[in-house]
Amino acid sequence: METEFKILGSSSSGNAALLQTADVKILIDAGLSCKKLRTLLQNEGLEIDNLDAVFLTHEHNDHSAGIRGLSRYVNLPIFANQDTIQAVQSKLPRRPNWKIFETGSSFEFKGLKIHPFSVPHDAYDPVGFYFEWGEDDLFNPRSSLAWVTDLGFVPTLVRERIKGANILVIESNYCSKMLEDDPKRPWSLKQRIRGRHGHLSNQRTFEFLDSFQEYNWKKVFLMHLSKDCNKVSLVRDQFSKLQQSGKRFDTFIVDPESSKTLPL
Repeated sequence: METEFKILGSSSSGNAALLQTADVKILIDAGLSCKKLRTLLQNEGLEIDNLDAVFLTHEHNDHSAGIRGLSRYVNLPIFANQDTIQAVQSKLPRRPNWKIFETGSSFEFKGLKIHPFSVPHDAYDPVGFYFEWGEDDLFNPRSSLAWVTDLGFVPTLVRERIKGANILVIESNYCSKMLEDDPKRPWSLKQRIRGRHGHLSNQRTFEFLDSFQEYNWKKVFLMHLSKDCNKVSLVRDQFSKLQQSGKRFDTFIVDPESSKTLPL
């Protein structure tokens, strides 16, 4: 089977994605209600019972809200590190089928190799993921995906980890001017968002991608756009410069209003 990857939700209101390979079907984050996730999966011809696992990056509600409902599926493994589990479990009426991993230590699950790595964000122990799958086989070729959606800057460790991925999912959270002018967010929140443990702006993400001379990316997804402090049109204008500078990968923007994946 050809790998299928789809972002189901992408904004401050909720983030989740579906990865299907020849061997496994997983959710990456579950920041939407279980009811909403069920509907989105049904749109893809799946039920929650068809999932093999869920992988959580951190405990913030826009990445973990669906765990409350998913906890009813006692055979569904939910992978997270210990600190994330403790933070999420404290808000739940029942215990999900938690599977603990250690940040920085690789492990395998049903033909999927998972490398969780630390990212700088204001959560207990937030991670990004590097997934690898496939074989040296025409019908199941090797491929990989890097998922980094909440981080205030990109450390060297993260940079080195994600450059080898065939698919890169990275945030382009806010427009600096729109955040500065936003009347709803207090100064303290604005400082948190643009701090070293907050989020990446359009400009920071652009500069990061533009700095690479060598990479394996075939597709780059720009997600986690703020509904209030960003616009698809601004992201498109900013990142179209990558193609003008000769970068050779397909770029997609995930609309925070509709969660539709739009080509650059």
